[in-house]
Amino acid sequence: MQREARRAAIAAYKERKIVGGIYLVRCETSGEAWVGQWPDIETIQTRLWFTLRQGVNPHKKLLEAWRRHGEAQFSFEVLEKLEDEESPYIRAAKLKERASYWREKLVANAV
Repeated sequence: MQREARRAAIAAYKERKIVGGIYLVRCETSGEAWVGQWPDIETIQTRLWFTLRQGVNPHKKLLEAWRRHGEAQFSFEVLEKLEDEESPYIRAAKLKERASYWREKLVANAV
């Protein structure tokens, strides 16, 4: 039975709809904010927190703030979700455009 349940879970994961989006990471202590875009918005927080905990996140200012203030001071928020586009090129362009809009609106750094 475990094998069948595992296969069903894998099949459901592969069939899920992937939604891209724009997200915000905020440090409550310092007020700093970072806005980024990702093609699968449901997975980015796990990825970000993992790289920050391991000290290997490529965004130096974000990593420095994480080390200085600690994980408990950081929050994650999905700002906007974008539906699937026919073309990956159009999707990437829209994500980039919307992330730029949110960075400007929130006076945030890029992630």
